[in-house]
Amino acid sequence: MEFQVDRGALADAVAWAARTLPSRPALPVLAGLLVEATGDGELTLAAFDYEVSARARITVADGLTVTEPGRVLVPGRLLAEIVRNLPPQPVQVALKGAEAVVTCGSAEFGLLSLPVEDYPGLPEPPVHAGTVPGGVFADAVAQVTPAAGRDDTLPMLTGVRIDIEGATMRMACTDRYRIAVRELAWTPARDDFSAGIVVPARTLADTAKAIRPGAEVAIGLSGTGAALLGVSGGGRSMTTRLLDDQFIDYRSRLTGMWSTTVRVRTAPFVEAVKRVALVTERSTPVRLAFGSGRVLIRAASGDSARANESLPAALDGEEIDIAFSPQYLLDGLAGVRTEFARLQCTGPTKAALLTAVPDPEKDTGASEAEVPDDAFPPDPGGDTGYHYLAMPVRLAS
Repeated sequence: MEFQVDRGALADAVAWAARTLPSRPALPVLAGLLVEATGDGELTLAAFDYEVSARARITVADGLTVTEPGRVLVPGRLLAEIVRNLPPQPVQVALKGAEAVVTCGSAEFGLLSLPVEDYPGLPEPPVHAGTVPGGVFADAVAQVTPAAGRDDTLPMLTGVRIDIEGATMRMACTDRYRIAVRELAWTPARDDFSAGIVVPARTLADTAKAIRPGAEVAIGLSGTGAALLGVSGGGRSMTTRLLDDQFIDYRSRLTGMWSTTVRVRTAPFVEAVKRVALVTERSTPVRLAFGSGRVLIRAASGDSARANESLPAALDGEEIDIAFSPQYLLDGLAGVRTEFARLQCTGPTKAALLTAVPDPEKDTGASEAEVPDDAFPPDPGGDTGYHYLAMPVRLAS
């Protein structure tokens, strides 16, 4: 095997495949990256650990020239480190005996190959289910995965629940103390397509972060044998085994009669919460007191430190004093992509719902400087499809 390729294209492809490599592989060969060059001018880099597979494809458009087809299994993490640190010049890779030789400019590395015959066969791509714009998909995953649990003894809580009904896709995560949901439009392969699956949140988050900007993402689902989800786009693809599809009825928990509805400007509110949270210790909440036209944000760490800051707010309903874990509150606000955030409550001990207020049509006749910070336009109602339900911290009486 021998080929030459642009260093940037190789580094990007190796990084995509190598991110799924296990830190403690059950078998030595699972630490390897499978590199395969074909006679028709295509290079594939792949990794697989029996749970997650990742493939990256490079073509002649990426400066690839295949001199001799072949395949080799090399230590994946080491190859990723080497390629990332190579100078910006074409990279030559050649198999010489049991050694894969990587040459770039005056730099040369020799990697002892692993037994490729012992490497497991990669799973077949799942059946195509539909497509979604890559940016929309990545944004939705980033909005919900902070709410996923980290306790592997409760697999359901470590996953992203994906419900598909026709042209609507919903993603949801929960760790029992909060629920994050995002609804988005996608293009199904069939108008009557429906599915309900749970995908490992960490795997989906890593995949979404690495999706190429502007790529159209294809979603595949397979229920034969081991159920799989496939995500592909821009010459990159991955598959992952699904978790048990048991999940809470999250939709019923997002509705209710709210006695208090508050709107704040998202960016100033986030910055104020971050500042006030500087004095908090672990398990110390940030308190939000919503009154007429203002929200008072405050926190204290025993007698050693305290902080408070007030901001304009639009209040509809009863005044309320409610407290949240600062990180939970900031995680929820990070998913709000609009100028205004809406918080709906029914009391200081009941779950509160955070949504993003849809941005109004831009008024080209007025500049932003002419709109005072304490002026709040009428609530247009509705939301952007993002919902974040969080349990407050019970305040001492």
